[in-house]
Parts: sequence; C-alpha cells; structure tokens
Amino acid sequence: MSQSEKQSSQLFRTPLYELSKKAQARFTDFAGWEMAIQYSGLKQEHQAVRNSAGMFDVSHMGKFILQGKNLVSSLQYLVPSDLSKLKAGEAQYTVLLNDQGTIIDDILFYYQGKDEKEIEHGVMIVNAATKEQDLQWLLKSLKNTNIQLLDQSNDLVLIAVQGSKAVDYLDSLLECDLQSLKAFNHLVTQLNGENVFIARTGYTGEDGFEIMTSPDVGQKLWQSLLEKGVIPCGLGARDTLRLEAGMCLYGQDIDQTTTPLEAGLSWLVHFDSQTDFSGRSTLEQQKKEGVKRRLVGLEMQGRYIARHGYRVISDGEIVGEVTSGTLSPTLNKAIALAYVPVSLSKIGQKLEVEIRGKNYPAKVVKKPFYRSPHYLKNK
Repeated sequence: MSQSEKQSSQLFRTPLYELSKKAQARFTDFAGWEMAIQYSGLKQEHQAVRNSAGMFDVSHMGKFILQGKNLVSSLQYLVPSDLSKLKAGEAQYTVLLNDQGTIIDDILFYYQGKDEKEIEHGVMIVNAATKEQDLQWLLKSLKNTNIQLLDQSNDLVLIAVQGSKAVDYLDSLLECDLQSLKAFNHLVTQLNGENVFIARTGYTGEDGFEIMTSPDVGQKLWQSLLEKGVIPCGLGARDTLRLEAGMCLYGQDIDQTTTPLEAGLSWLVHFDSQTDFSGRSTLEQQKKEGVKRRLVGLEMQGRYIARHGYRVISDGEIVGEVTSGTLSPTLNKAIALAYVPVSLSKIGQKLEVEIRGKNYPAKVVKKPFYRSPHYLKNK
C-alpha cells in the first residue's frame, strides 16, 4: 500500500464517495473526510452553478436531530438570534456563541414545529471540522433540560443542489411543489417511498436546495440528477462561490477569536430581543464602544491572488491578515476577505497585500463581491 493510499484509508468517506469516484472526482482531506475537491474543473463547476445548476456532496456536515418541550427556548441562550420568531417550516442561519461572545461555529437551525404532544422538533446543521466540539457544547448546555439530541452525522446523506435551474431539476423527482417553497423554508416530502428533508438554503449565493435523506435514497437521487445533466461540483467551486457571495468560512474568516460584530454578522445579533444569550453583555459593550477591527472585502489591483494568511499592509506597516482569497471566476478579479482596523475599513481605502515578499495594491470594496439576481428572490 502506498503512503497516499494508507492516508486516504484513514479518512472518513461519505455514502456518495463511490459515485464521486466514478465521476472522476479528485479528492482531498477535509476535516478528516476524503472529499471531492473538483470533478470536471473548478471554473466549469462554478459557472454551472451561476448559470444553471450544480450539485455538491456535503454529507460530511454535522447533522443533529433535536426534540423536546421548550426546544426553542432551551437553545435560545446559545445563539444571539431570536429563535422565538421562527414558525414551523422556517430556518435561521446563526452562530453558536461562547461566554466571551466569540463564535464557536456558524450553523443552520431548521424549526419543524410542535407535534400533538406539544414536543418541539428541529434539525441543526453544523460544520464538519467543529462537529465534535459543537456536540459536546450542546450536550453540556442542554444537560439540565428535557431536550434529546440525536447525532445522525454519519447516518444521513446531505446533497446541495444549487443554481437558478435547481428547482426545475428537482421538481420532477420529488412529491411536492418546490416552486412554492420560500427561501429559508423547509419541508419533509417523499422520494422512492422514503422521507426526504428538503430546505431552500445553501452556501453559494444562488437559489437552491439542500436535501437530507438515507444513503440509499441519496445515492439514487445523485444518480438521477446526474442523468438529468446536473454537474457534480467539489469543495473548490463551493469555496469560490461562497467567497464571491461574501459568505464566511468557519476556521478562516470566523472562529473563537472573532465576534459577530467584527465579522460583519451584526444582523444575526438581535439586541432588540428581550431574551438573554451567551456573551450578550460583551457584545453590547462592543457595540457601544465600537469594534476595533472589521472583516472587509478586498479587490486586488491586478491578477495577483491574496491567499489565506497573507499580510495586509498600510504605509509600510502590517495592519491585518487575509482570511480567504481567490481569483473570482465570475468577475475575473482577485478578491479576498481580511481583518483590518476600523480606521482602514472604508470603501475605497487603498491597502497592500504582501505576496511572496512583495507588496501589491488592493482596495476595500463592498460585500458581497457578486450578488446573484436569483438569491433570496422568493424570500
């Protein structure tokens, strides 16, 4: 056995691994999972999502099934967003906060409502790299409640079908009317006689859906979409798409050293709510005094690409660091996210990025870098 084969054998594989392998995917180690980085090519996959539809195997994500009386109120202290506003069938993108008001992870919470016994049900999707720490944090925080948490991360498939034509490809396969499903809404429908959870959410800045189901049904769905001409996409295109849309990646753009206010996620912090949440006093103080640094969008003045970890320079001094960067396939420009002092965060501010020992010009631009006409049009 070669060294590479030995390394890959130690990685987790999703139930769609063999189908991805058959589709000529190139794989990489991502958070302990052997994941497809690309299939036909990053640019082709990226443009498929922007212009039509593409599908992603995101089964490595953490999938928690929660239930219990007072589920929403029990979770409320852990996030800064007011979950009490959610109606059955609605979802909330938010962040788990620690006592210091910094970000443990960014998550999606899908509220499924109450059953006849007044028991509330919900689904939480978390990042693969932080799944274990999230699980422990939730179990510890919910210890003295009646909430049951079932970790089904390794038992279910999660497929993201993204793009303006995603609804057309999926509508004929599922026993429901996807046209009427609003953005950030979800439902349970049938496919091949089994329940399928489907949500109109995603991580590409496009319209699209995320489908969670059993491995058997998921494999059949993947094959059906492939036969219909949906392009399989890897983590490479997922990264360029989300960066164009100005969406944060946990572990790079946000982590336990950043607060939502610093990261440009203040819209997730519902200070007007009367409910308390972890780190609220710290964030209220930060709002009152103002943040000292801010996550901004950078556009390189040329085709030099600013990568994660590159230093940001102003007047010869190091003032910040790039968190994410790429050459945008849609804009054909080098774009990046970086933390810089608030005094240097205004739109149009000229800065430099150090690339291999030389400084190259950049300027602060408005986020998102690209806004799709299809994203959240049916919110």
